[in-house]
Amino acid sequence: MSILEKYTNAISNKDESTMNELLHDEFKFTMHKSGNTIGKADVIKWAMSGDINQEKKRVVYENDEVGIHHSIVTFNDGNVEAVMAVYKYKDGKIVSLETGATPMSK
Repeated sequence: MSILEKYTNAISNKDESTMNELLHDEFKFTMHKSGNTIGKADVIKWAMSGDINQEKKRVVYENDEVGIHHSIVTFNDGNVEAVMAVYKYKDGKIVSLETGATPMSK
């Protein structure tokens, strides 16, 4: 199973242990829609909250250095976005994540 498959499964299953193993200690998540950047602990806390509900998940591309993932995400506040995510890997773990999101009708 690829890193991205493990990561999206960990979010879906609220598997904090696996997320902790997959995210590098230097991990940074940049959300281009808001301009915010958050670290490993905050991403894990957010994922464990159940706010990230992904559908139509697919790995667009992945190798040992990068991964590209697309999904439709519904958040607990009812917002729905098409999210394209680019992951960079270091030491076999996710070291950075950048997303671009397009709002979709609810």
